[in-house]
Amino acid sequence: MELKGIRAVAVGGASGMARATAELIGARGGRVAILDRAASDGEAVAAGLNGTFHPCDVTDFAGFEAVLDAAVAALGGIDVVVNTAGGATPGRTLGKAGPLPIEEFQRVVDLNLVGTFNVARLAAARMATNEPNAEGERGVIINTASIAAFEGQIGQIAYTAAKGGVAAMSLTMARELGSLGIRVNAIAPSLFHTGLTAGIPEEYEKVLTKDAAFPKRMGRPEEYALLAVGIVENPMLNGQTIRLDGGQRFAPK
Repeated sequence: MELKGIRAVAVGGASGMARATAELIGARGGRVAILDRAASDGEAVAAGLNGTFHPCDVTDFAGFEAVLDAAVAALGGIDVVVNTAGGATPGRTLGKAGPLPIEEFQRVVDLNLVGTFNVARLAAARMATNEPNAEGERGVIINTASIAAFEGQIGQIAYTAAKGGVAAMSLTMARELGSLGIRVNAIAPSLFHTGLTAGIPEEYEKVLTKDAAFPKRMGRPEEYALLAVGIVENPMLNGQTIRLDGGQRFAPK
């Protein structure tokens, strides 16, 4: 799918990896709608891209559909959705205070896994009405997993379960949507300079990434964007969860 003229929705697009992806798509001739929390910098980011901002909460599963419809209406359709919304709080299966409260586990799963599926299913329904391009393609869905899906660390049981689910969905969702010409992939980053990790001192960064092959540093949002754009452009990339980690494998803790 060519970037020029595509209509993309970036969920979590006010910052980090989704913002970098939105900016790269915009720079290459695409149009972007930014979806993020009301208190985010989404308005300013969208203005800089000549796009639109649509406040949302991805865990408001019923309310998200109306937000997506507003974004699609502003774009005149949807060809691509990039979803990076997520997060976690630490907690062990059994900690000093007892078992992990089920509400905390559910909250992390709702944000990272259920929210991701909700975005994907609603976007797919709208992509399915597109006229296919010469390849028969109608849309591209890019979800965000994590290498924690494969090497979950102690204290990250809920996040590992959620991101493992995102990774596991890639092939099944791609199979289910393939007859409609909609591709599905997930990117599984290691530690990236986003959110709470954006201001980590260089000395601590070296400790966190000492097990990486190369480069021994945290990832940059622009590197996620390059892969996301590559997924959009390459029609043979489908049903994959692609690690973006410099060869890093998380230690137990």
